[in-house]
Amino acid sequence: MDTTLEHDGFIVTSVDSLLQSARTGSLWYMSFGLACCAIEMMHAASSRYDMDRLGMMPRPSPRHSDLMIVAGTLTNKMATAMRRVYDQMPEPRYVISMGSCANGGGYYHYSYSVVRGCDRIVPVDVYVPGCPPTAEALLYGLIQLQRKIQGPRSGRAPNELAR
Repeated sequence: MDTTLEHDGFIVTSVDSLLQSARTGSLWYMSFGLACCAIEMMHAASSRYDMDRLGMMPRPSPRHSDLMIVAGTLTNKMATAMRRVYDQMPEPRYVISMGSCANGGGYYHYSYSVVRGCDRIVPVDVYVPGCPPTAEALLYGLIQLQRKIQGPRSGRAPNELAR
């Protein structure tokens, strides 16, 4: 007779995989809406797409959030405030850059007052392209971030996240 722990109703796992599962299932995001992309971010959080079902809740305080969604044009004047908010977030913290303006300056790339990508101010984990990106694109970026947090699975290379 085969007597294993799984057969007796026990679950065998590591502490790391348990923590990674808890992190991916409860990402609380700090919305940093700067321009028109923020409307699409609000659309993704509304009842049609419902980011709450993925365990993602908006938080008004950076001290309670572990994900920052930068949506829109980042100006030089706003860059110091964004860095301050990022520094107040607890570890581990993640950043999603949403839209052409946040990714690389967008239409305002050559303006003297625009930062040419928020990755010059904070490290970015996932880029969501588009002008403005759709709510579906943001949800896809959030799912990619969840896969990145879970880490590489056995038999897969870490750069094969999109498959």
